[in-house]
Amino acid sequence: QVQLVESGGGLVQAGGSLRVSCAASGRILSSYRMGWFRQAPGKEREFVADIGWSGGSTNYADSVKGRFAISRDIAKNTVDLQMNSLKPEDTAVYYCAARRFGTTTQDTIQYDYWGQGTQVTVSS
Repeated sequence: QVQLVESGGGLVQAGGSLRVSCAASGRILSSYRMGWFRQAPGKEREFVADIGWSGGSTNYADSVKGRFAISRDIAKNTVDLQMNSLKPEDTAVYYCAARRFGTTTQDTIQYDYWGQGTQVTVSS
């Protein structure tokens, strides 16, 4: 069993930066893929980025490409999302997720574990 706990959300002005972090407890195997998703009020949860736990390959949603960067620290069992040039439309609850097997996917159903989420609010 894997538990995920997000931290680092908050309020930031448009154009600013914020870093959210996900701490994983339990054994993260080399086959895992770790992802960040977000959900704005009244909208469906959407893919933001993911990273392979062993190889570190990354994939990003088009809406965040070039602004966000996902990284992982194997020794600390953490996955971070660095968010730069933030826009009001980035406002959402950000969720960390883990997938036990498989390649990159934007499908929420494919993920096995989820954190509780952390609020990110970008003011205009």
